[in-house]
Amino acid sequence: MYYTERLKELREYNDLTQEQVAKAMGLKREQYRRYENGINEIKASHIIKFAKFYNVSSDYILGLSDRKNK
Repeated sequence: MYYTERLKELREYNDLTQEQVAKAMGLKREQYRRYENGINEIKASHIIKFAKFYNVSSDYILGLSDRKNK
């Protein structure tokens, strides 16, 4: 699950905590933590929200592309 690494990378690059990202996404911190650690599989709708939040492509989050830009 490559998206786990990308979520953590994007969060840390933007100097955000798991709590801050979870709140911005309308998630509980525990739910976000489970996504980032690969415990729970991420929903497609959340991938879209993360892509918009970080202003990157969903392909980048999924590891299908190394280009961040849309």
